[in-house]
Amino acid sequence: MGENRPFSPVLAWYLWVDDTPRPGFLNMAIDSALLALAEIDGVGFLRLYRWSPACISFGRHEPAARRYDRARIAALGVDAVRRPTGGRAVWHDAELTYAVAAPAGALGTLRQSCDRIHVLLCDALALLGVTAHLAPAPARPAEPGAGPCFAHAAGGEVVAGGRKVAGSAQLRTALALLQHGSLLLGTGQHRLAHVMQADPAPATEDSALPLGRPVSFADAAEAMAHAARRWGGRWQSVERGAFIVELAAAYADPFRSPDWTWCR
Repeated sequence: MGENRPFSPVLAWYLWVDDTPRPGFLNMAIDSALLALAEIDGVGFLRLYRWSPACISFGRHEPAARRYDRARIAALGVDAVRRPTGGRAVWHDAELTYAVAAPAGALGTLRQSCDRIHVLLCDALALLGVTAHLAPAPARPAEPGAGPCFAHAAGGEVVAGGRKVAGSAQLRTALALLQHGSLLLGTGQHRLAHVMQADPAPATEDSALPLGRPVSFADAAEAMAHAARRWGGRWQSVERGAFIVELAAAYADPFRSPDWTWCR
């Protein structure tokens, strides 16, 4: 892919391949803890992780209570959580989810940082033998209530084989950024149509694998880790994240609460 030199070559980066699947509220609490560490310590994190049970996450400003049926979701035994980042609904199951937390200037401006992370995804997919590119900007940006995340590709998001294969959303504070994204490894996003309050034309399952062939979480994580090191800086692996999980307990209550998940 294109030039991918670091904006901040002296930044310390921590790579955490968190292969223990976790519930939605804990995943969001952990990523909030990483954002806090980026703010306080000025370091960067790339966390690669999974979910259990399957979970629907809503964007921070998404009108989920008006769009999705809580009873149907509960009947399926699926979790629901609201992300601290923006964007639209994602069904988290057969995928690799990433979180990048870093000082605000480490990857440039909002647009630059999104593009650099998406180029990283394209580079990782190239290592897996998948040709991907960044989508052009649509004529009109999607609104928060415009439907599931993977229904449409926003400008700069990752497309392969004519379909969106990675969705992303970013939160920026005065000191740091947190970007979430999902790289699809299997099918399942069509299930969101079945838990909408109004679904005049239920979506049918797309049996085609998003990347054209089976890709394991471990292989996708290895490719992501290799591509990320091209950003430069000093990289260390998080061998055991127990201290981060303990820190995340301070952030867990809002994400565990239906009052936050269904606040709008």
